[in-house]
Amino acid sequence: MIDLDKLAEIFASGSCDIEGAYRLVIQPKSILRDFRTVKHGFLFIIRGEAKMCVNGTAYELLPGSVFHAAPGMQLDSQVIGQSEFEYYSLFYRLDKLGDENRGHECDAHFKLEPGANPRVIELLIMLHQNAHTLGGIGKLRVKELFLSIVHQVLVGCRYRESGSFPSKRVIEEAIAYINGHYMNPLTLDELAELHAMSPKRFSYFFHKYTGFRPIDYVINYRMERASELLKAGHFPIRDIAVSVGYANQLYFSRVFKKKFGVSPSAYTHKIDNHK
Repeated sequence: MIDLDKLAEIFASGSCDIEGAYRLVIQPKSILRDFRTVKHGFLFIIRGEAKMCVNGTAYELLPGSVFHAAPGMQLDSQVIGQSEFEYYSLFYRLDKLGDENRGHECDAHFKLEPGANPRVIELLIMLHQNAHTLGGIGKLRVKELFLSIVHQVLVGCRYRESGSFPSKRVIEEAIAYINGHYMNPLTLDELAELHAMSPKRFSYFFHKYTGFRPIDYVINYRMERASELLKAGHFPIRDIAVSVGYANQLYFSRVFKKKFGVSPSAYTHKIDNHK
């Protein structure tokens, strides 16, 4: 079985270039024999079914399946059933891999089963549309989309492995993400998507483990950081509001007063009086 954390570490630490993105629709009963792979790549199955044999190992590919192969592998495949077989193929090259990562996950063939995910399909469509964009910014966008797809797939796999209930580790990672990005706009939909859950399900389990609804936790964390900044020095209230994620100073002041019982300026005076 593929080690999801090791696979994630390879893409997190290595430098990757996207070398091709294609959408293919194969007719029923089509057969491909004695094909030899040339690049590292993923197949993302959208609809239909196929049987594939890679270096003697048989795989059944269904909608939601994600298949990976490395260069120099012998591949045979056959579309089964009466429907067309649709998939996206993404080819990539990894550079600057550490010695400890060479010859491991990305040099193997394997299948992942994260389950059907509309967000992955949406990202695949965007990547396919932008695959031939010229210029550094366009290439950066393609790489961002590719890594987002890999992240969604690996999180989906880990979620399915953990069973019906996400592990406490998933929620701890969500908390760590909020703590590191609290100054950015954060929505329930975004937080749920990052952890391959529906907003309702994510909110339920976040509350179960922390006692907070996700957005209430975000607000509480922002206010704690704001109070630390007010204690640290005489910064303009406007700057503190922006630094903890609020462009609107008046709204920030209302939220701050709701938590601490006083406005940010009154909070500062209170601190000064106790020095």
